[in-house]
Amino acid sequence: MKRLQRKIKGIGAFAMLLFGACGNYLDVSPDLRAELDSPEKVGELLATAYPQANYIPFTETLSDNVGDKGTGNAPVVNSAPYHFEDVADIYQDSPTYYWNACYTAIAAANHALQAIARHGDTEAYQPYKGEALVARAYAHFMLVTLFAQAYEEYAAASLPGIPYVTEVEDVVIKRYERHTVAYVYEQIENDLMEGLPLLDDAVYVSPKYHFTSAAAHAFASRFYLFKKDYAKVVEHSNAVFGGGSLQPYLRPVNSMAYRSLQYLELEAEYTRADNPSNLLLAEVPTSWGRSYPAYRYGFTVSELNEIFGENPTGGIWTYGIYGSETVLNIPKFREHFVKQSLHAETGIAYNMVPLFTAEEVLFNRAEANAMLGNFTDALADLNDYASTRMGYSYQDPVYVPELHSIDRDKLLGFYGTFSMEEALVKCVLDFKRANFLHEGLRWFDIIRHNLGVIHRTADNRTLTLGPNDPMRILQIPQEAQRSGIELNPR
Repeated sequence: MKRLQRKIKGIGAFAMLLFGACGNYLDVSPDLRAELDSPEKVGELLATAYPQANYIPFTETLSDNVGDKGTGNAPVVNSAPYHFEDVADIYQDSPTYYWNACYTAIAAANHALQAIARHGDTEAYQPYKGEALVARAYAHFMLVTLFAQAYEEYAAASLPGIPYVTEVEDVVIKRYERHTVAYVYEQIENDLMEGLPLLDDAVYVSPKYHFTSAAAHAFASRFYLFKKDYAKVVEHSNAVFGGGSLQPYLRPVNSMAYRSLQYLELEAEYTRADNPSNLLLAEVPTSWGRSYPAYRYGFTVSELNEIFGENPTGGIWTYGIYGSETVLNIPKFREHFVKQSLHAETGIAYNMVPLFTAEEVLFNRAEANAMLGNFTDALADLNDYASTRMGYSYQDPVYVPELHSIDRDKLLGFYGTFSMEEALVKCVLDFKRANFLHEGLRWFDIIRHNLGVIHRTADNRTLTLGPNDPMRILQIPQEAQRSGIELNPR
């Protein structure tokens, strides 16, 4: 076991060598090939096929969920995104660190697929082949989403994407092509659709840390939402839990039991593996959990009033908002600190991050149904969600269907439009913004819908990120030029 773990680390070194860091892959590859001699060992390797990095610190700070408190800690990973500048840092919680972690995960998936092919692609390996393909698709999807322009069918064939790596490399420096966004999406879809039917949840000891069938369908739901294939969004969203209402799988935020939890209990509850809302979890090295309440560029009273103010239900949000004016937050991340040695004072902080949840699946399905004209189904999902989040008042935070159910008249009146499609989509985006506060997913909706973002500074400057601003696309790491990867325009 320990020998295989050492070889797994070598995969990460090679992936970072290809894309900008350093390592010595050629020394470890032969041993790794020899040791991947059983389905179980391939499965162990696939534990590293998920990006061991956190995108939240920069995606959340780029979004309109944050403001300038005028005081607090502001490292470059917090200050640069807020000012719509490239993050020069290459370490933990930076875009470069996430880029490297994605290609490390891809390298692990490719090693697993190579080993499976070498053993004849037999039946015992099929669940792991499925996981490797879906994991490879996911890492590439996150890269193309963050480091390239958002998918648009009419333009995707001419937009630069990212390298789609499908082979185990045996050279130190290889030239890579960015391909187009259309090509990358095609490869993602091929891997996802080939891998999904091969998955078998029974092979996992801890299924919430792997692409189970439910998690893979949730990924497909997100992928097709970006691709604007709304019928497939509904299809894969329904497949996550077998169709019907998703209300039983949502976090019961307005329940008496949930509201009675204390701060540390809420942190632990949010990312519990046995929480039915959590479909895929990843433990990643990050200081986000300890840092986000006190970051200078973070959640302020202004965002609190905007995000959790009036809503189409007429009720109030029942989330508990903690902290004083400069450290406002909703508890979501319990830190796990690993010391370098038994008596060391230093080490690495880890957070559990939900990569896919039942709430996201519900929002995807609601938006897709709105775009398809299935307004009744979209309303049903939004009301299911509201029933777990809204209440009558702060003194009596109980959801009352007769008062809080959303209907056509409420939506059209609240959003001031005659278009039911427009009102439903706006409601979905508003609910998502509140639900995924501190989780970075608001940025994905901003780039998907080409929304502008305005940041204001404590010295009264206004920073605007327009719909076509090149700074919306994260910069390719400078070191990647060694492999021939062209940087994004600035």
